[in-house]
Amino acid sequence: MSIVKNAPRTATTIVVRSDANTRVSHSRDPYYTLMRRIFQEDATAVRGQKFLSMIEERQVAGNAIRTDEWKVVLEELQIGRASFYAMRNKLLGAGLISIKNKEYKLSGQFSKDLIDMARWWWTAVLDQPEDSL
Repeated sequence: MSIVKNAPRTATTIVVRSDANTRVSHSRDPYYTLMRRIFQEDATAVRGQKFLSMIEERQVAGNAIRTDEWKVVLEELQIGRASFYAMRNKLLGAGLISIKNKEYKLSGQFSKDLIDMARWWWTAVLDQPEDSL
């Protein structure tokens, strides 16, 4: 039997919108809009946003959330263990968070990967100069 918390975190599906009006940066709540592009269910998007906010607050305070605090996190998010680890693994797979020294940290890998993909598509596939991106 597989344990959900040990499941592979290799890929996360992200919905990409073509309409400029649906851009995350144009949203009244960009954090929530980003979560809705990662999670299909509204409740999971809200919990994902709350979990990221918890990580950010504790990281800024110098008291990062430790992986062994999972029971407290489950209570705070009002979520079951399997649902929590599925959500967490999507956030890890997307590169929004990382685990270092058994602590959750916000990660810049998400941004770096998207920039890299955009740059490659723009220059290699569309044959456009990089500075026009």
